[in-house]
Amino acid sequence: EVQLVESGGGSVQAGGSLRLSCVGSGFAIRDYAIGWFRQAPGKEREGVSSISVEDGPTYYANSVKGRFTISSDIAKNTVYLQMNSLKPEDTAVYTCAAGYGVSWRRLLQPHEYDFSGQGTQVTVSS
Repeated sequence: EVQLVESGGGSVQAGGSLRLSCVGSGFAIRDYAIGWFRQAPGKEREGVSSISVEDGPTYYANSVKGRFTISSDIAKNTVYLQMNSLKPEDTAVYTCAAGYGVSWRRLLQPHEYDFSGQGTQVTVSS
């Protein structure tokens, strides 16, 4: 059974940092693109960042460029999202997802991914 489990969410003040983890089981993340997505109450799910694990290219939404960094540890079958300089508008449920053969043009499109985890809440207070 393939599974993704996120952790690392929490509550921080604006300007703070969090590191989210996405641990895969039942499959090898190196064969997939792994994306981070978020959904705030009343808003659509949006792509935050993604990585083609084996090749290494990373992609970011404009709203997080320069603040968030995605990385992977193939040995641990884990993808991380380091989030710095957090803003209240970053408050959302963050979910990671795995996609096989996702075009680089669509790496921030949630519907391009095959399965996802349950998510972790990130709350940023002003």
